[in-house]
Amino acid sequence: MKITFQTKAGNHIVDCAEGENVLFAGLRGGVAVPYECATGTCGTCRCRVMDGPVELQWNDAPGLTYVKREKNETLMCQAVPTGDCVVRVPGDIVKTENGPASQSGRMENFERLTHDVVRFSVVLERPMSFMAGQFAVLTLPGIEGGRAYSMTNHATSVDRLDFVVKRKTGGGFCNWLFDGSPEGAELQVFGPLGRATFDPAEGKNVLCIAGGSGIAGMMAILEHGTASGYFGTHRADVFFGVRTGDDVFFGDALNRYVEASPKQVNVTIALSDEAPGAELAKRFPSVKFAQGFVHEVAAAQMKDRYDNICGYVAGPPPMVDGALRMLVLEARLPGTDIRYDKFG
Repeated sequence: MKITFQTKAGNHIVDCAEGENVLFAGLRGGVAVPYECATGTCGTCRCRVMDGPVELQWNDAPGLTYVKREKNETLMCQAVPTGDCVVRVPGDIVKTENGPASQSGRMENFERLTHDVVRFSVVLERPMSFMAGQFAVLTLPGIEGGRAYSMTNHATSVDRLDFVVKRKTGGGFCNWLFDGSPEGAELQVFGPLGRATFDPAEGKNVLCIAGGSGIAGMMAILEHGTASGYFGTHRADVFFGVRTGDDVFFGDALNRYVEASPKQVNVTIALSDEAPGAELAKRFPSVKFAQGFVHEVAAAQMKDRYDNICGYVAGPPPMVDGALRMLVLEARLPGTDIRYDKFG
């Protein structure tokens, strides 16, 4: 099948495989269409179907509240063509040579980190290159819809993607992941995706504010910055929010990143529901601890320290909203220096 993307910059035609949605076909074909979550929650990838048969995958997708169905608008990530079609996308959309791709993967190294957080790897059929901070969409046979998760690892070309997932009540993928037998399962991977990326060439200090599994992409940033020696000349301030001391994960890795660059990397773990105990400081001696909501702890510690900063935010929507307000109103960062992905 063929999809024609009508844009202000001209028309772009790409091939579409059977069962592939409009967004993935366009991105795979190098068309830089707008998107954020790529799974139906945010509404960023809306378009208007001008011609041709298109089926909607998820009728209750939250992002559909942002489209005008009476005008034949839909979400590209949920629209699956059943024949040649034409869609109109707002903006000056260009076409590039390289785009994300779909491939098979196999789950390995499944491990529980806390009562509601797990990590696992997906071994790829062919290597993938991606920027620190990007994500991939995982699709499991028998479970409707794809799930977007940020990679925690980073290298120029990898044959394995590492993920961390916090359980979401009622989530079909989470129920399978926590209660099923995920080790060795086959699934589809589409990526890399996302623009909340870290590029050492920008020469910015790094500010990370994360809640729960939102720390995932920031672990990739810390890995890249440490391995490349970036933090020898640039600062990283990392604020990681969880509820209690029992909910802390990645503490050992965060402690190692601080020890590798003790003058440049600062990590604070904020506990929202209790005061940090002395045992946490013993376990992770190079990490600081505080009580409070993570964006409020970050605001207090970062006061008057926003020089040459690029801010990264990820986590539950209320935490993300609070952190974004702080970065705009207090830090006065321009939009180009605030990076986040809307996963929910």
